[in-house]
Amino acid sequence: MNSSLERFQKDFKALKQFGLLENGGATRLAFSQEDLAAKAWLKQAMEAAGLEVSQDALGNFRGKRPGLEKNLACVMLGSHIDTVPEGGHFDGTIGVLAALEVVRTLNDNNIQTRRPIEVVNFSAEESSRFGLATMGSKAMIGKLNPSVLKDLADKNGISLYEALEKGGYPPDALESAKIGRDEIHSFIEMHIEQGPVLENKNIPVGIVTSIAAPTRFKVSILGRADHSGNTPMDMRRDALTGAGEILLGVEQIASCEAGKKTVGTVGYLYVTPGAMNVVPGQVEMGIDIRDVSMADKDRAVKKVKELFAKISAKRNLKITHEILCNDKPVALSDKIINTLKDTAQELNIPYWVMPSGAGHDAMNMAKITDTGMIFIPSRDGISHNIAEFTRMEDIRKGMDLLLKTALKLAQE
Repeated sequence: MNSSLERFQKDFKALKQFGLLENGGATRLAFSQEDLAAKAWLKQAMEAAGLEVSQDALGNFRGKRPGLEKNLACVMLGSHIDTVPEGGHFDGTIGVLAALEVVRTLNDNNIQTRRPIEVVNFSAEESSRFGLATMGSKAMIGKLNPSVLKDLADKNGISLYEALEKGGYPPDALESAKIGRDEIHSFIEMHIEQGPVLENKNIPVGIVTSIAAPTRFKVSILGRADHSGNTPMDMRRDALTGAGEILLGVEQIASCEAGKKTVGTVGYLYVTPGAMNVVPGQVEMGIDIRDVSMADKDRAVKKVKELFAKISAKRNLKITHEILCNDKPVALSDKIINTLKDTAQELNIPYWVMPSGAGHDAMNMAKITDTGMIFIPSRDGISHNIAEFTRMEDIRKGMDLLLKTALKLAQE
């Protein structure tokens, strides 16, 4: 019993049309017209597969294939279909379509399972529009504060609350999105790796052990804007050179002074006044520190704060920071990891056991149920980019592993 790659490819081609760009990429931001149209297509596809489809106040779509024993908790499979601006077609999407293909394959073979199997599409996994990631799965586990619905707004000033209303979702019914622990037996998310490890090792499948979590800083550096020609070098309070030292310091800390899995990134710099003939007087910068170890991440964060104080004193700059988030890394279920390993061996699929450096909806679901992830290689490690690409033969192996593992779990 194997899933149909031809059917998957047909779905993949259909879904990529929503938000398709002239350069070949996709922009399908959460609750945009493109996202809503894609969800409408997905709802029809779920219903055509015989699933009982429901949606909640955050726009999560769940399609249920009933089990023989109606009172048993479900095995849930899925991911997300929203994208970053000018993103690719594989991130998230393959996990939703692979889950849909699992239930179609079971239908083709007239296989009934003890437990229900549910296909889920989580809303607003990407933070691109409203600045908060994995909102759909946060709502599902009851960890989305209702206040953020009105507090968060996109660059056009449209609040998340307004976007939900416009999309036909009832934002005041947020509590209804919550799923009880007794409703879900297990969850598996299939996803592209978004990194270079599997491709470099020439291994088609990754089995994820843990998901790294970020600490994110918004940093403000205040110096003094001065004339670039008439201000001596030893009298400058250059905010940008201070930012440059912080940038290189973050790299040094993450590379050599924290943990083996620590990574650190300065993702943006906003320089004021931003003129060639003016010493920069102010800089805002964003710093992202991640690790699968909370202790190692805490050590890196401590060193970054010490770096702020050191550079502030050295360069006579006022450096302040706001911690935007300080999330805890998530360990995935040993039970699911071992089931995935055993099943991969049975299918003769080579696999690599690895952590995830990126956040996923699975990290939220792991707080309420046994959760696992399957990674598929990304060409050149590229993601969140129009060049994002994963080979269909690798997707097939991932789907086969997802299918057989889900079937085992659904018969428990």
